[in-house]
Amino acid sequence: MRKTHESPSVRRYRVAFVPAAVAALATGVSLVAAAPAASDTTDAPLVGSPIGWASQNGGTTGGAGGGTVTVTSGSALVDALETEGPLTIQVSGTVQLDGMNDIGSDKTLIGVGSNATITGGGIDVDGVSNVIIQNLNFRDWDDDAVNVQDGSTNVWVDHNSFTNGNDGAVDVKRESDYVTISWNHFFDHEKTSLVGHSDSHTEDAGHLRVTYHHNFFDGTGSRHPRVRFSESVHVFNNYYRDNAEYGVASTMDANVLVENNYFENVDHPTHVGYASSDPGLLTARGNFLDNSGQPETDGNVPTPPYSYSLDNAANIPGIVQNGAGPGNI
Repeated sequence: MRKTHESPSVRRYRVAFVPAAVAALATGVSLVAAAPAASDTTDAPLVGSPIGWASQNGGTTGGAGGGTVTVTSGSALVDALETEGPLTIQVSGTVQLDGMNDIGSDKTLIGVGSNATITGGGIDVDGVSNVIIQNLNFRDWDDDAVNVQDGSTNVWVDHNSFTNGNDGAVDVKRESDYVTISWNHFFDHEKTSLVGHSDSHTEDAGHLRVTYHHNFFDGTGSRHPRVRFSESVHVFNNYYRDNAEYGVASTMDANVLVENNYFENVDHPTHVGYASSDPGLLTARGNFLDNSGQPETDGNVPTPPYSYSLDNAANIPGIVQNGAGPGNI
């Protein structure tokens, strides 16, 4: 496997847009053609392709090949999420949801511009496949912001922000697999990202292949991620700053590789075992420790089978702060 330094301008997902013909605005949804126009760069993006586990198992393309809708209300968003077949759903402005709302297979859910926001509720990726969630601000959710569960596969959560919610920001559990969580900004929140449902849910063993890269864990408390049973969690080139409890925890025989991350003011960059959970395996290499404690490690975790490029850990604060979150694709 080739691992080389690659400039952030190459790795970021460049955006092309298609024009939106506004229709039926009173219902909060407008329909546009699926084909992109190369000269217009103001509306629906072509999202690119994920790096990491979401690139495996056939890859993750979301709503590619389907139509595009633009939604401006919670009711219109819920209707679009439940549509059968491939679809790109653009969120414009601030949309209010309640509780958890199911998204179907073969969907891209993406914000228009840098200020598209989902507030109040969350997105349930439940027993489906091929889903992209990108370029959105999530805040004040009442359960989880994004919940990937019940055997969902090929999910990419990219270039979003998450703040001030009730429970998890992005959780992956109950035999889900082939997930990439990349270029997100998590801030002013406690429980960030759980992988694995519980100590008793042994069915997660052999699943939960998840990649975290170029995320900004900015003053968040814990779970960056907290892992149980995973076949492979790969955590690389993330920026950890002022995390109150810990960075990464590997428990219940999980396999976690932590490489080339930057930890700033983090007393416990990694844990092997946590709370009442038995220990997992964790390999740490190439990480930059800035006023931070020493990582806990145990075992030799294999390198994942996909191709990826590592940035120098010392450069991660600048790269991630300039590239993570909405508006940076």
